[in-house]
Amino acid sequence: MEANETQLFGYDLIRNDLLNELLGQEHDALLYWSGKALARKYPLHSIEETIEFFNRAEWGSLSLVKEKKQERRFELRGPWMGKYDSRCYQLESGFLAQQVESLVGFISESIYHVKRDYVLLQVQTDTHDAVEK
Repeated sequence: MEANETQLFGYDLIRNDLLNELLGQEHDALLYWSGKALARKYPLHSIEETIEFFNRAEWGSLSLVKEKKQERRFELRGPWMGKYDSRCYQLESGFLAQQVESLVGFISESIYHVKRDYVLLQVQTDTHDAVEK
């Protein structure tokens, strides 16, 4: 194994196997809400800062590919995708939903779809449901 593959294996081992074992059936939901909690702990002020956070956290390369009033679509890419990618992306999804919610001031939720070589993250914003301050 190359050095990068070894690092990916170790991260994958903790991220997928150990967390899944510890959290059981609640794994996906807890990761989503943990992502939202992390976003509240590390508030960012722009989509660009959010993209940089993903890079620094080694969650992958995030890019905004579509933006409308109530929807934002992001692509997440990483060297593990296609080869090691058996993880769920609820942590990233929750983090992104909370960051968008904080930026726009309206309740936002995110879902993800794993594609062949990237993950599509769709953030929906309810412009009729403002965040209480």
